[in-house]
Amino acid sequence: MNEGVEWAMHSCVNLSWASGEAVTAKRLAAFYNLPTAYLNKQLQALTRAGILTSVSGPKGGFQLARDPRNISLLDIVVAIDGPDDAFRCMEILKEGPGADARADYTKVCVISQAMRGAELTYRRELASRSIADISDEVVRLTPAAPDNTRNRFANLKS
Repeated sequence: MNEGVEWAMHSCVNLSWASGEAVTAKRLAAFYNLPTAYLNKQLQALTRAGILTSVSGPKGGFQLARDPRNISLLDIVVAIDGPDDAFRCMEILKEGPGADARADYTKVCVISQAMRGAELTYRRELASRSIADISDEVVRLTPAAPDNTRNRFANLKS
């Protein structure tokens, strides 16, 4: 999983506290001292996926396109890293001793099956957690987080 996934998730949580106002990529990047150009690529991917909207003009920037309850962590992972599984069985057993050229080793290989099971568990967990869930948990742990986030955005240069 690339680091852009983490950056995108944190940006979505912060945008959930932005009171519907658009926040520039520069401000979102400055919040965590991230490279603006690279974060902007992640934000554009989220926009293409319908998670964010991009607003033009002097008060432009990015904002959530959907209610945070309707944005799962899996939505963000897929937007940034794509829909492919993290593990891809290359069926190397076909080259091993006693191999059966007709066998579909993605289905009979114990390692492939273990990795597929882990992938399904991971995806189910990410699909079950929304940006609202994460935001709520952060507020439970740090009640001032939304106000602190809005104040920091207000004090960062565009």
